[in-house]
Parts: sequence; C-alpha cells; structure tokens
Amino acid sequence: MFDIVLYEPEIAPNTGNVIRLVANSGTRLHLVRPLGFTLNDRTLARAGLDYHEHASMQVHDDWNACLAILGQRRLYAITTRGSTRYDTVQYSEGDVLVFGPETRGLPETVLGSFPNERRLRLPMCEQSRSLNLANAVAIVTYEAWRQTGFRGGS
Repeated sequence: MFDIVLYEPEIAPNTGNVIRLVANSGTRLHLVRPLGFTLNDRTLARAGLDYHEHASMQVHDDWNACLAILGQRRLYAITTRGSTRYDTVQYSEGDVLVFGPETRGLPETVLGSFPNERRLRLPMCEQSRSLNLANAVAIVTYEAWRQTGFRGGS
C-alpha cells in the first residue's frame, strides 16, 4: 500500500478527486494543514462523490506531524523541479508520494529535505508549467501500483 501526501492543498475539487482515487486504489491520503478549503466544502464532497467513506484519510496540523506518523518510510517529492523522471524509479509498497500546493508547489524548506533522486518529475512539453494536481497524483500512483502488480486490485 502507498501513502499520498497533499501538502497544503488549495483547491477542494482536486482533493475530492484524490479522495476518489485513494478509495479506488487502496492507498492512504494525508492532508497537511493549512488547507485552502474546509473539509465540509460542497465542492470537495461533489468531486469525491460517495467515496469518502471508502477512503483512508488523515489530516495533520503541519509537515512535522505528518512525518512523525509516516516514520522512516521512503518519501518521494513530485515536483516540476525534480531531476528524476517518475517512471524510472522502482517503487515498493509503503512508499510515500508527496505533492505540493497547486499554485506554488512544495516550498524549499520541504523540498530541500529530499535527496535529488527522490525529487520526481513528470515529463511535459517545454512550454508547459505544470499538470493539474489530481492528474499528477493519479499518474504517479498508478505507475507505483502497476509496478507492484496492482496488489489488492481486480
């Protein structure tokens, strides 16, 4: 099983879509405050449809509280400033995929704690800035899950 961390997510529908992804992929979601929305936001519920009850989700007051729960697991930062392509990594169950806020990405104080080989990027056309957060989460999550044989899926 993998864990997905959304560090200070800003847009409720993106997080709702990730909640749906988590429910359907058997992963766990961690949200790191502050959030750009409330957890009872209608757009969050609409995007997550009725999957909230099937999703494993935990909210953390800050990055350090999240790290304390995750322990010594292998963490990957997914960032446009990454030096390693996401599909060249050999993922293992228990890995943690960390994504930053939609408008600014992971701050240097967080990103700086990841070694270069754990800063992953998704290929894009040169003129592109970034992908939608929920889409990026889906791409990386399914690659990691694929590599582990879609364990738990049907």
